[in-house]
Amino acid sequence: MLPRLGRYIQLTAMSLLLVAVPSRAEDGAPVLLERGKRQLELQISTQFEPAMRHSLQQWVEFIADVLLQVYGHWPRQSWQISVTPVSASSSEPIPWAQVYRNEVDRVEFFITTTATTQELKRAWTGYHELAHLLIPYQGWGDAWFSEGLASYYQYILQARAGILTEQEMWQELYEGYQRGLSDTAFEGRDLRSVSDNMRQEGGFMRVYWSGAWYFLAADARLRQQSRGRHNLDQALAKLNLCCANDPMSAPAMARKLDELNRVLLFQPLFEQVSTSLSIPPFEPIFASLGITVTGGKVRLQSEGPGAMLRRQIVLKTR
Repeated sequence: MLPRLGRYIQLTAMSLLLVAVPSRAEDGAPVLLERGKRQLELQISTQFEPAMRHSLQQWVEFIADVLLQVYGHWPRQSWQISVTPVSASSSEPIPWAQVYRNEVDRVEFFITTTATTQELKRAWTGYHELAHLLIPYQGWGDAWFSEGLASYYQYILQARAGILTEQEMWQELYEGYQRGLSDTAFEGRDLRSVSDNMRQEGGFMRVYWSGAWYFLAADARLRQQSRGRHNLDQALAKLNLCCANDPMSAPAMARKLDELNRVLLFQPLFEQVSTSLSIPPFEPIFASLGITVTGGKVRLQSEGPGAMLRRQIVLKTR
């Protein structure tokens, strides 16, 4: 759930109404945010100045609102976010973040004291960390699966929120895949082995972006095979509905996704990626979605079935 060598290795990261229950953020008491019958408890450190605490609450409400766009509700009935200042200087507004999956999921953000609301909204880390909550708790092995999910959705959520344009979103994803391709230290070793030893040996970019490739490939195939009627948001929503409170391994989630969506897609694709010896090529998927790359710059075709399906990825589906 962490950074971009330097920052990526460290950051393991609808305008639906959010109703704030009367809060006492000024005295450090938790702020309760509600959507329907689901509740988010927000704890902002009193080490921040009052004006900064207000800005931080605005930012948290914003990214929590964006997360609602995937399922139409938060992934868990009750969850928590805490925000703490960091004393060390950093060029990043969010130099560190962590997700704890338990009976109540909790996301911890460590924020620089000079970060503005707009800087925080533009930081991919907040969206990355919240995207981890889209799947049930994965307590062991195959970190590439959860990190890939978060890496894929971090830019999609920013685009759906209006922070990135569609062009910028695909450019960010393209550059992410390039970082993955450049991480060749463990090329020739299967992804599962690299992923399981990532904390000790490295290979973060290979792990994160091989995983992102998996979810891009699954999303594109679902849309293409159904002519736009089905997509990854819907597939994951079914998994959330049945199993949000169940600890599941990544292979179990892949099998369940196939079962729930009546496809033979997630499990065979899982085996393909987990046994891959390098990051799979992304260019064929891009081409199928009307995306070309010239001189390192993404170009989006405006016509054709691929372009139509590509644009749907950015749309709010709920």
